[in-house]
Amino acid sequence: MKMRIFMHVVAVWVALAGLGGQGAPPSREMGGKKSVTTFFVASRGPGRGGDLGGLTGADAHCQALATAEGSGDHTWRAYLSTVAMGNQPAMNARDRIGKGPWYNAEGTLVAANVDELHRDNTFAKELAVTEKLDPVNGVGDTPNMHDILTGSRPDGTSFASGEDLTCANWTSSGAGRAQVGHHDRRGQGAAASSWNSAHASRGCSQPDLVSTGGAGLIYCFAID
Repeated sequence: MKMRIFMHVVAVWVALAGLGGQGAPPSREMGGKKSVTTFFVASRGPGRGGDLGGLTGADAHCQALATAEGSGDHTWRAYLSTVAMGNQPAMNARDRIGKGPWYNAEGTLVAANVDELHRDNTFAKELAVTEKLDPVNGVGDTPNMHDILTGSRPDGTSFASGEDLTCANWTSSGAGRAQVGHHDRRGQGAAASSWNSAHASRGCSQPDLVSTGGAGLIYCFAID
């Protein structure tokens, strides 16, 4: 009996160790608690340039990526602003992402609250990692992918209705442009160090996003 108990304990230990060996992030749900990960840079975009399926599609993309890595116990939102268009009011990215705090897949604090996120966060290439805890290519890497879609001003608010920098509220893969931030806070230009509002893209197609240093990636935040 004692031997069987001992072997069972060993088997459980090996199984848990095996999870880590298969790349399970430290954020995976354990002991009934919610997963630690509450922020990540999407490891991939839908591949349709600025057409993310609107805010609904972008949120679903964040949720699917999080779920695949064991963080689907949170409700996820894409950090994206929209402009007033037709009957749709403008939406500020900062108002979509909850109150914080937010931690990356390693459990490192990104920002304690919304004000800190937009005023005094610790964004850097080493911190702004994917849901898989992988780094995202930045300046000096090939290809550079540091342009992250936001459609936002530095304070996380939307642009004026006559200034569409959201690829038609994230439904266009052709006409229009998108405001992007630099997850690595590096690059050229006066606003190159901005994580959420560095410059506008050349266009909304996937090739246009790639040509200016992007890949159609987005920031994802848990609201709970």
